[in-house]
Amino acid sequence: MVHRIPCEGPDRPATGGERPTAPPGRVERAAPTDRDAWCEAARGTGAQTERLRYLDEATRRIARGMDPEETLCELSRAATPAFADAAFIHLCDPLPAGDGKPGGPVALRPHTTGPGPPAAQPCAPAAPPDPTDTQDSAPAAEPALVPDVAPGPESAPVTVTGRFADVLLAGRPVFGDAPGIAPTVGRLLCDTASGHRPVPSARRLIVAPLRGRHHVIGAVTLLREPGRPAFTPDDLLVASQLATHAALGIDKAVRYGREASVADVLQRAMLPTSLPEATGVRLASRYLPASETARVGGDWYDAIPLPGNRVALVIGDVMGHSMTSAAVMGQLRTTVQTLAGLDLPPEEVLYHLDEQAQRLGSQHIATCLYAIYDPIAHRLQVANAGHPPPLLLHPDGRGEALRVPPGAPIGVGGVVFECVETHAPAGATLLLYTDGLVESRETDVWTGVESLCVRLRVAAAHARAPMPPEDLCDLVLGPLDPRNQDDDVALLAACFDGIPWHNVAYWFLAPHPQTPRRARRLARRTLHRWNLDSLTESTEFMVGEVVTNAVRYATRPLSLRLLRTDVLRCEVGDDSPQLPRMRHARLGDEGGRGLFLVNHLAERWGATRLSTGKVVWFEQRIPRRSIEPANKTRKGVVL
Repeated sequence: MVHRIPCEGPDRPATGGERPTAPPGRVERAAPTDRDAWCEAARGTGAQTERLRYLDEATRRIARGMDPEETLCELSRAATPAFADAAFIHLCDPLPAGDGKPGGPVALRPHTTGPGPPAAQPCAPAAPPDPTDTQDSAPAAEPALVPDVAPGPESAPVTVTGRFADVLLAGRPVFGDAPGIAPTVGRLLCDTASGHRPVPSARRLIVAPLRGRHHVIGAVTLLREPGRPAFTPDDLLVASQLATHAALGIDKAVRYGREASVADVLQRAMLPTSLPEATGVRLASRYLPASETARVGGDWYDAIPLPGNRVALVIGDVMGHSMTSAAVMGQLRTTVQTLAGLDLPPEEVLYHLDEQAQRLGSQHIATCLYAIYDPIAHRLQVANAGHPPPLLLHPDGRGEALRVPPGAPIGVGGVVFECVETHAPAGATLLLYTDGLVESRETDVWTGVESLCVRLRVAAAHARAPMPPEDLCDLVLGPLDPRNQDDDVALLAACFDGIPWHNVAYWFLAPHPQTPRRARRLARRTLHRWNLDSLTESTEFMVGEVVTNAVRYATRPLSLRLLRTDVLRCEVGDDSPQLPRMRHARLGDEGGRGLFLVNHLAERWGATRLSTGKVVWFEQRIPRRSIEPANKTRKGVVL
């Protein structure tokens, strides 16, 4: 690929001591001082020293490249004009990735980082070589003039076979007079070189393969014009060093980009695609990746529905920025979901999560904050494992960082976590975040937390009502610049609406044979008071069936709870850990049809194992004419 790279200009100023490259469409010619210095070094006694000095400077320049495009630009600048008059670079199409063995023929496409000029002109026969050049003694095979343009984006790849392909696979530079490569060189350069001149042959052209760790990446063709001494065998070593450093830099950049892309996809796939619609709480979340110069991290968040209309709010951050961090994040998030399903208290969840992290390896450290919100009791339980403190915004606009013992990060082991319980009034908002939001190179975590609290207080003072969670997330992330973000940011906001007490009915019942009848009577009275008489018959039947099963296995008083929200929910809890299973009863069976009928009558139903037993629940859709009074009452409580 012709590397006509505008390395300097309006977008990239020239650095000290470096000459700007020639504009596109013109062949780069060596300045007299550079060319004379090289020629004197080649002829004088200090030629070897000069070569080593040149290679040291050139390889340092190539190593500065952070991506394939920049590496190729530095290769072109290092090679011309000090070593060659022009450098044409071709890359494999497609660029190989991974460690697999290459298959099929090699296809090379001209490469340029500049804007695509017009299409190349047809190649024409070249003039005979300069007879005064005694070092070009080998005849030129199929010489060709090259067009006066650089390659356009539509340039077709050239499939190389035979001796040229063998040269690429061998990875060693050769002169232009190497047997069997001249026709392929002419095909490659006819669409890339500038100026209507013959393609140099013999010792005025070097083909240096660009070979990475496992694959051929491409080739760089170096040319010298007749006014300059031809290449020598020692120059093959110089070209080999330039091509090797450039190929390894490209290979490293491609692998880095591929790993970063896979890690980013992996992390996003492991984050929740949507948040659950929990009763009594409104949720919103954001994930802001770090800038392109920073690798993907292990931030995550989650919201998990729990029995009793509660919801678990989780946020965490795996230390490090790599694909491993993203994979560990996915494992920890899955572990938290499993532990939450057991309805363990927050400190127990963190304890078992810490054990699981130690099984994954002592080098995996993470911070995590686990909270449980109960919309009926208006209580919030929080346990922390080395994570930044959560922020609680009160309905009157006050904001505070909750004083939760930070504990040690997940993965340290042998640490006791503490749980703090606090009042969570209706209209309050809880904000969970990762350290990327409050910490930077100039700001420590606690300074960032205080600054965030001040911003939220000011915003709440100007708001007429509690800020919706979506607007709160946008406000928090507003000042951040994704282009300069050193770390990714995960954000989870929960606005507490709560469930009014008059929409909840709760009883404890002894496990006696008369309990199902009493439960049906209590449910009938409650539905009449809630103006839900149309659901009385179905609710009485399902309450009787579920309570009958609970009485059969319970050894302690069981609980019955009815909740009126957007749906009518009934929960029956007992101390038996055995979960009921629906089965099809045979014609002669006297029982076994209860859950089968519940499955047909209820909108949804399920059973959840708790640390103290289990809860069996079912839901029914409330008729539209009965929803409005309940919602109006609930809205009045929230405001």
